[in-house]
Amino acid sequence: MIKQISEFSPGPHARLTGIIYLSYFITAVLGATLDNPKYQIFSYAFNIISIALYITVSILFYFMFRPVSRYLSLLAAILSLLGCAITAYDIFQIDILNNISPLAFFGPFCILMGYLIFKSRFLPKIIGILMVIAGIGWLTYLSPLEKYLSTYIKITGVSAEASLMLWLIIMGVKIQRWEEQAGTLRTENEEKKRQINEGS
Repeated sequence: MIKQISEFSPGPHARLTGIIYLSYFITAVLGATLDNPKYQIFSYAFNIISIALYITVSILFYFMFRPVSRYLSLLAAILSLLGCAITAYDIFQIDILNNISPLAFFGPFCILMGYLIFKSRFLPKIIGILMVIAGIGWLTYLSPLEKYLSTYIKITGVSAEASLMLWLIIMGVKIQRWEEQAGTLRTENEEKKRQINEGS
C-alpha cells in the first residue's frame, strides 16, 4: 500500500491530498459544532473521521515533499501523527499526557511544511511563508499572548491551510518540477548505495 502511494503521479496525488484535506476541515467543523450532550455520539464519530483523514493527509504530504527533503518531510509527518494522537486523547478525555496541547506538535508541523513548500519548486513560495507564519501563530497560541492575539492567530492559521488545500485541489503541483526533484533524490540514493557497495 505504501509503495503504491509513493508511486502516485504527483498531479492526482496533489489533488487527492487537497480533497482529503478539505474533507478533514468539514468533518472537524461538524465534530466541533455537534459537541454537546444531545449529539455527543455524532460529535465523536465526526472527530474520529477527521483524525483519520488528517493522518492520511500527513502520510500523503510525506510522499509529496520527500523529494525536497526526505528527513524533514518524515519529521513533519511524525509531528503531525503525534498531534493527531494527542487530539484523540483529548476527544475521549484520557488525561494521561498532562494536558499537552496538540498545537505543540501541529505548530512545528506547519513550520516544517512551510519550509518544505518554500524550498520546493512545484508550489508557490507565498503559501510556504503563510504556513510558517501559521505555525508560529499556533505556538504563540500556547503562550500568554493568546488572549490578545487569539482571533488573528486563528484567521492566519485557517487562511494558510485553506490556501494550501485549495491550491492543491484547483492547481495541483507543477509536475515537471516535482519529477525533477524526485529524480535528484533517486540519483542521490543510487549514489549512496553505490558508495556503500564499494565500501563493503
